[in-house]
Amino acid sequence: MRKPLAMPVDVKLMNMTASVLFVGMAVALLASVLWWGLRQPVFAIRGISVLGDVTHNNVVTLNANVGAKLRGNFFTVDLMEVKSAFESVPWVRRAEVRREFPNRLRVVLQEHQAAAFWGPDGESKLLNNYGEIFEANVDEAGREDLPHLNGPIDEAGQVLGMYRTLVPLFEPLDATLEDLSLSNRGGWLAKTESGAEIELGRGNADDVVRRLQRFLSTVTQVTSQYGRTLDAVERADLRYDEGYALRMNGVTTVTSPLPTPRKK
Repeated sequence: MRKPLAMPVDVKLMNMTASVLFVGMAVALLASVLWWGLRQPVFAIRGISVLGDVTHNNVVTLNANVGAKLRGNFFTVDLMEVKSAFESVPWVRRAEVRREFPNRLRVVLQEHQAAAFWGPDGESKLLNNYGEIFEANVDEAGREDLPHLNGPIDEAGQVLGMYRTLVPLFEPLDATLEDLSLSNRGGWLAKTESGAEIELGRGNADDVVRRLQRFLSTVTQVTSQYGRTLDAVERADLRYDEGYALRMNGVTTVTSPLPTPRKK
């Protein structure tokens, strides 16, 4: 029995080429059909569902402002662009966006929760509970009792943490910590609701707390010796190893002989 002749190499190549071309044309045709289908009006975005925190933003206004920036339809819209558009709105901290078939988007918002005013007076900056600075209409914060914090921008979280550490120390004296700032050189300055300025010096939280506890545990005794109350304190300098300097309505005294303040 005769063996079948082997197919010439050039014929094999022609068959393979034809198969590849056929598959390529089929894929291209299918892609064209899909692209045409995806661009049909039925898949145009018909609405955006906004959920979550909307205390400071109107849903209708959000849809109008962000909707005008949308590009593409349900399948082609860039969700990251939609996310960025929502997060550019004042008071919005985070937005989560997903598609809802066949023609809607679902957005869940998280708003900033104001924890303090940030920066010099007159600036429209606030600090949220995460120690993040954001700009918004400060009149919309809804709280007039927020503290004023200040310092280097990249240390905002540290300033908020220090404020939260120091606040409970004032409570036994019925005093309120109203302002706290951190200088570029690392020095802390506190101000109470009564207007007293307290120079806390440099150092970590333990160092600052130790100095402040020493001051608060003795200041009432010192002021009473002069017939004054805590509200009479104008300024206190705690940057001494064994005491502090105190000024009360123009009267200057100390709890111990004062050496030159040590730079901290």
